Amino acid sequence: MRAIDPAGPGGPEVLEIVERPIPEPGPGEVLIRVRAAGVNRPDVLQRMGMYPPPPGAPSIPGLEVAGEVARLGEGVERELLSQPVCALLAGGGYAEYAVAPAGQCLPVPDVLSMTEAAAIPETLFTVWTNLFERAYAAQGDTVLVHGGTSGIGTMSIALCGLFGVRCIVTAGSSEKCDAARRLGAAEAIDYNAEDFVARVRELTDGRGVAAVLDMVGGDYVARNLQCLADDGRHISIAVQRGAMATIPVFEVMRRRLTLTGSTLRSRDVGFKSLVADELHRTVWPHVEAGRLKPVIDRTFPLGQAADAHRRMESGAHVGKIVLLTA
Repeated sequence: MRAIDPAGPGGPEVLEIVERPIPEPGPGEVLIRVRAAGVNRPDVLQRMGMYPPPPGAPSIPGLEVAGEVARLGEGVERELLSQPVCALLAGGGYAEYAVAPAGQCLPVPDVLSMTEAAAIPETLFTVWTNLFERAYAAQGDTVLVHGGTSGIGTMSIALCGLFGVRCIVTAGSSEKCDAARRLGAAEAIDYNAEDFVARVRELTDGRGVAAVLDMVGGDYVARNLQCLADDGRHISIAVQRGAMATIPVFEVMRRRLTLTGSTLRSRDVGFKSLVADELHRTVWPHVEAGRLKPVIDRTFPLGQAADAHRRMESGAHVGKIVLLTA
């Protein structure tokens, strides 16, 4: 099969097509004929040598795919064979075939293209487990999400809209703020032109937000805490501006704040399968009805994976970037 499997870390130019054996599905796994693969920031970090795959995961990057089930591993229900699915992976998506645990697959309804289906799993699993499970976001809450036009940000806006949560986002330009508002954000703050802490307090009449979903880290953490209402929750999912932060501990105590976070890729198959089951029950009816679709920024052929990474690193994208294998 054709795949992207760099021999070593480097710039986007290391993402060249190579030939690799088609993988074999193990017990409880399926082999997917990949039609499309989502591009995510962890892929960029892996390419740079800063985010190695977890033990047992393939060196081929790619955390989400969509395609048809081509082969079944032992113990997988035969009804899955030839079915269109999208799947969350620990790696291996930038290829014509990829193996996924059957429990991490979700059916692709007719209302979704393969491109759209491939752009869902990573951001949906991430936003759901962090904003809605760890942060307990619920109808009537107001939340702050950084990176409002990223894949995570656009999925957050969409899910908040479906479940009655008011979503305030930040973005890096007035144009991106306008895009976030068009997608359904209650408000968008240009962090290069405004103090987002002051603006959040203004937008919430001084109360603050119930939760902050943060992918920035570093000096943003203390500022995020200023945005929280009493009993608010701060959820870290990435550390783009640094892994260390100074925390005002007494403020955390005084206002009963919760600081938490998670990484998804290293979680075991059992956990991810449970999340997939929950998403199938609670979110997938909205997908099947056409009420939830990912925002697609641009597609690239698999052989142009380097250009896809350049697009992501430029920060110019709004929504998801997807690789097409056919």
